[in-house]
Amino acid sequence: MFIIYIAHVPWNWWTLWIPARFGFSDATEIFVFCSGMASALAFGKIFDIHGWGMGAARILHRMWQVYWAHIGQFLIIAVGLVMIHESGYLTRCCDLTQDYVVSLNLWHLFDNTKVALPGLMTLTWVPNYFDILPMYVVILALIPLIMLASRVSVAAAFALSFGMWLAAQFGLLDLPAEPWLNAEGEHRKWFFNPFAWQMLFFTGFAFMRGWIPAPPVNTKLVLFCLAVVIVTIPFAYYRAYGANHLDLVWAREAREIIRPLWVKTEFGLFRYLHFLALAYLAWVAAGEHGKRLLGHGAIWGRFVKIVQKVGQQSLPVFMASLVIAQAAALLRDMVWGRGEWLPQILSNLGGFLALIVVAYVAGWYKSQPWRKPPATSSGGTPDMPGSSPKTDARVTERTVQGAKEPVLS
Repeated sequence: MFIIYIAHVPWNWWTLWIPARFGFSDATEIFVFCSGMASALAFGKIFDIHGWGMGAARILHRMWQVYWAHIGQFLIIAVGLVMIHESGYLTRCCDLTQDYVVSLNLWHLFDNTKVALPGLMTLTWVPNYFDILPMYVVILALIPLIMLASRVSVAAAFALSFGMWLAAQFGLLDLPAEPWLNAEGEHRKWFFNPFAWQMLFFTGFAFMRGWIPAPPVNTKLVLFCLAVVIVTIPFAYYRAYGANHLDLVWAREAREIIRPLWVKTEFGLFRYLHFLALAYLAWVAAGEHGKRLLGHGAIWGRFVKIVQKVGQQSLPVFMASLVIAQAAALLRDMVWGRGEWLPQILSNLGGFLALIVVAYVAGWYKSQPWRKPPATSSGGTPDMPGSSPKTDARVTERTVQGAKEPVLS
């Protein structure tokens, strides 16, 4: 979540140090893989206990939630940026003339509403800044298919997933990202092809379902994965192959030759292998059940809990991160701080703090504190002004039962 935030802050030099700069895989792979793991925990048991139909209904409900989260997030950012742009405030206060709306390619919503708005609602218009949640919606829709295939055999589920990935490599499952034609007379396609990225999602899903056993921890495998990560660097790090840096011509030429293997849209095979190597090293370093992350003092323990909280609330944190990233960039630019150290640091650390606050607020709401029995005074009765013990007892009883919101009758 923190890395994704960094990547979405415009003109952020911290992006020069995120995993994407040193390997083929990046934070998107981490997000999709962990989402697959979380989905197995959240939805897998529903299929097991209540059957395929109820499991599919639960997935449909989650798709509905994520879909409207995407629409709401899009409108908040698009309308917010247009309001700021049209007010002229940035020019008056700070002499800023940049069009932040066009930087996200959002003027279509206002200049060509009759085409753009239906495109937004049908997910046939997906600007690149807003492409992860639509991908997630489609991948969620594939869970019932994979679970149905797994009833035949786990191998059948793997074959279905691999088959969709393979078809995506040949452009057979592309989705249009714009309802209008580009300069080449074609429809721009989704930046993240969900039929390709689902293979990583269902890898995480399979681990948590027990379809794939945990890999062994041994020195040879650690060294092999470490070699994969290190060998990848010259072909992924721009300072290695860049003409204005080390200018390793052989690395640049090889990078172009193997482009289909690391391309992001169709989730190239080398991205998959690089991520698995990196994930294995992280898993070994953390220890089984994260045991090596614990027992290093109170401050470190508190830090781990904060990171866990942010991860547990990934959807609200991700949604907020895109909005906060735009706001942080605007504030930084208002003091002309793109090239300054302090504004850059504050825009990142301030964003981190905001994400943490979002995570804890979202967690508080999800705990539904209004369903818990009200606090009692020293006399043993609820602290509710103007209420009688008899009424308080009814409220407490209904709240503990947890069937519905307490209603006084």
